[in-house]
Amino acid sequence: MNSGAPGPLAVGRVKFFGRHRGEVNSSSFSPDGQRLLTASEDGCVYGWETQSGRLLWRLTGHAGPVKFCRFSPDGRLFATTSHDCTIRLWDVAEAKCLSVLKGHQQSVETVSFSPDGKQLASGGWDRRVMLWEVQSGQMLRHLGGHRDSIQSSDFAPSSDSLATGSWDSTICIWDLRMGTPVTFHQELEGHSGNISCLCYSASGLLASGSWDKTIHIWKPSTRSLLVQLKGHVTWVKSIAFSPDGSQLASAGYSHMVKVWDCNTGKCIQTLKGVLDVAHACAFTPDGKLLVSGAADQARCQVHCSIKSPRASRI
Repeated sequence: MNSGAPGPLAVGRVKFFGRHRGEVNSSSFSPDGQRLLTASEDGCVYGWETQSGRLLWRLTGHAGPVKFCRFSPDGRLFATTSHDCTIRLWDVAEAKCLSVLKGHQQSVETVSFSPDGKQLASGGWDRRVMLWEVQSGQMLRHLGGHRDSIQSSDFAPSSDSLATGSWDSTICIWDLRMGTPVTFHQELEGHSGNISCLCYSASGLLASGSWDKTIHIWKPSTRSLLVQLKGHVTWVKSIAFSPDGSQLASAGYSHMVKVWDCNTGKCIQTLKGVLDVAHACAFTPDGKLLVSGAADQARCQVHCSIKSPRASRI
C-alpha cells in the first residue's frame, strides 16, 4: 500500500514552441504524450513532437481563430473548434481534414470524444450541446438546457453520459443511453463562477474547475459533492486525473500548477515559475505529469515534463 509523504515535483524537460502567429488559445496532449496540439488565434492548428519540439504540421482551414483542440482516445484523430462556428475532424497520420461539422450558430468553445471514439460532443456560445457521429460526421442530436455559453465537456468512462459545464455556473449530466425517448439531464450546482473545465476519472468521478478558483469532485450517480479543493489564486483552466484516480492535477490561469490527493482534498505539491499561463495538464499512462502553456508575451508555447509525485511503499 502507499503511505508516507510524496516525493517533490521536479521539472524534467522544458521545450519551447514559438512559431505561432497569434495567441495560443488551447493545447492538448496525445494519449501517449508523444504529441502536442496547439490551437491558435491565427486560425491554424499546430502539431508538435513533444520530446524534440519539432513542428510536425501547421494546418489551415478554419475561417476564424481556433478555440479548442482535442485528440481522440486512440490518438488517430483530433478535433478542432473555431469562432467560425464549425468543428473539424483531422487524421493524425496524414495531417488532413476528414470532415467539417456544421450546425452551431456561434463560436464553438469545447469538443470531446466518447471513450469508444464513436461520438463527438461540442458546445459553445449558442448554449447548445451537439452530438455527432465521428465516422460519418452526421449530427445525431442537440441538447438544450444551459442558460449561457458552454465552455467544457467530457464523456463518462462508460460513454453513456456526458458532462457539460457552462458560464451559467452549472454542470449538466446528460443521459445518452439508447432508447431514452427524451435526453434526460440533471444539474450539479455549487460553484459560484463559470465552469471552465471538466474531467472524469476512470472510476466515474467527475472533477470540475471554475472561475471561482475552486475544484469540486463529484459522484454524479448520487449528485453528491465529495470534496472541494481550494488554493488557486486565479480561475482553474485545466484538470486531469492520474491513471489510478488517486491524484488530480490542476492548472490555474497563472503560473501555478497543483497536484491534489483526491481522498483527503489536500494539495500535495505546487509547481511555480515555469509558465506565465498554464493551458493544459495531462498524465501519461506511466504516471508522468505533462503541462503546457504560454511562456512569454509573444504567447509562445512551453512544454514541461514533470515527474509525478510518488509515495513510498511498504
